[in-house]
Amino acid sequence: MVSAHAESHEPVVPAGDGGFVRLRLDISYDGTDFSGWARQPGRRTVCGEIEEKLGAIMRTPVLLTVAGRTDAGVHASGQVAHVDVPADMLPGEPSRLVRRLARFLPKDVRVKDVSFAPEHFDARFSAIRRHYEYRLTTAQYGAEPLRARDTVAWPKKVDIDSMREASSRLLGLHDFAAFCKRREGATTVRELQRFDWEGTGDALTAFVSADAFCWSMVRSLVGAALAVGEGRRTVEWMAGLLGERERASAVAVAPAHGLSLVRVDYPADEELAARNAATREMRTAIESGGAGCCGS
Repeated sequence: MVSAHAESHEPVVPAGDGGFVRLRLDISYDGTDFSGWARQPGRRTVCGEIEEKLGAIMRTPVLLTVAGRTDAGVHASGQVAHVDVPADMLPGEPSRLVRRLARFLPKDVRVKDVSFAPEHFDARFSAIRRHYEYRLTTAQYGAEPLRARDTVAWPKKVDIDSMREASSRLLGLHDFAAFCKRREGATTVRELQRFDWEGTGDALTAFVSADAFCWSMVRSLVGAALAVGEGRRTVEWMAGLLGERERASAVAVAPAHGLSLVRVDYPADEELAARNAATREMRTAIESGGAGCCGS
């Protein structure tokens, strides 16, 4: 039976005092052959693989809490999760778990570091921003074989300057309902802090950072920008999508395998508790045409 601590967001008992201790895991994976991060019965998922192997090592069931759930086919080089485990079952320093996990985990997922989490740390609620990169190539022959699993072949000419201009119009705190698949009871208000493009030869990379993302948001942002880059849509069209309050059917979702979660940022240890409280506050929807902040 899994301890209630595994799904709670309360501080755990520190090592040495009995009870549970919270660990931070830094994770990378090739999402090609996974049905996403979240555990799903009968499906191979990143969370499922790590929980199974870590639980076997710790000799007790474990549940992970992750910074950001990724969809099927999406990769990560900077994913973060936490787990609460019985303190008396730790093999000394938690970093020793890295080598043990490397022996049992499949080659397409790695736990790169395991450390004691600071007090009040929560992989999900403590995060202040997530950073994604989206890779594609406009080469006529497609993606290089060694990058084919994380780079989308897009053999069409695009105007990167138009894409940059359109992307910059979306920065700030807005309701991104037009770019998100609706989830009951979930807000689509987000603060988009970076959306930029860099190009070298045929290779293009989008850099997308926000306090959080709703379902399919990054891939929809990329898809809309590509429509502008191809000349099928205008910069004004993309900016106008912020006025929509429903998913926009005109926005195509870019393929999953070009997307990677590359980093998650957290505040200083002494600010973790305040950040957790702020994140839990439900953001209210931005009034259509309204301005200013609508909540944390």
